[in-house]
Amino acid sequence: MANFLDPAILFFLFGAFAGAVKSNLEIPPPIARFLSLYLLMALGLKGGFALHKSGFTTEIALSLGLAIFLAILIPIIGYQILRTKLNTFDAAAVAATYGSVSAVTFITATQYLDQFNIIYGGHMAAAMALMESPAIILAIVLANNARAAHAKQTQTGLQQTGISKILHESFTDGAQLLLLGSMLVGLVSGDAGQKLMAPFSIDLFKGMLAFFLLDMGLMAARNIKGLYGKPPITLLYAIASPLSHALIALAFCKLIGLPLGNTILLMVLASSASYIAVPAVLRHALPEVNPALYMGMSLGITFPFNIILGIPLYAMIAKWVMQ
Repeated sequence: MANFLDPAILFFLFGAFAGAVKSNLEIPPPIARFLSLYLLMALGLKGGFALHKSGFTTEIALSLGLAIFLAILIPIIGYQILRTKLNTFDAAAVAATYGSVSAVTFITATQYLDQFNIIYGGHMAAAMALMESPAIILAIVLANNARAAHAKQTQTGLQQTGISKILHESFTDGAQLLLLGSMLVGLVSGDAGQKLMAPFSIDLFKGMLAFFLLDMGLMAARNIKGLYGKPPITLLYAIASPLSHALIALAFCKLIGLPLGNTILLMVLASSASYIAVPAVLRHALPEVNPALYMGMSLGITFPFNIILGIPLYAMIAKWVMQ
């Protein structure tokens, strides 16, 4: 119940309502872009300051390794399930979307943990960054294989997407670079930098997040229309996959003995779906797929579910299992 009383979540619900009633309320795209970059910068700084205090430990190495493993495992599982009902290209696009992560969901989860004084490692921001690209690479490989098979059957030459180009776009993406660069700044500047940046990266953070979630609510209400007429598995997968992916992450966290806070954040990362970075790449890498499919699923259903219900649910399950 406390999650519903959080101002940021209430602004998200308000935005979803405004979008559902077709209000002309709108956050100008340049401002929305600024808010996104601000949140990533503040998150990176916070992670860097925490890493400065903790140093690089075995626990950090295990967390980052598990994050990469999940970013490979989840899209593979998703693709195998989705290809039974969708064509190869649609299955690859959706699997990539759900194999990658949502930065805003992660940021909202860190605020939830802060609210309930659950400690987590600053390196989890790096885990989020590392989980963005593997699913994209797998989707391109699968799509290229599908194109090659189709070309062989029809004797036509379909153009394949170069992985090297996509890799460059993935690893030099401005948002991801800003996150990692901010973390490096926080790591190098340490306690002195934290004191100087506190008014910017801490005091303003909650208000900026609330404003950004207002825009996300508007977008969620408007993107759900993209699922009209789609196969039933898309709706089922958008609802069922977050919980199942979170439970997979929980099982591995329990196995290697990660602390509660890091476990919850890995569950959130595993359960989330990208609606910014991956769709931007997929529009070029998989032009055969209508973006309304994966945007409607990730932003119209999975994102609201995680923001409103998922985060507190994952935290509750993790507390019960990790005790």
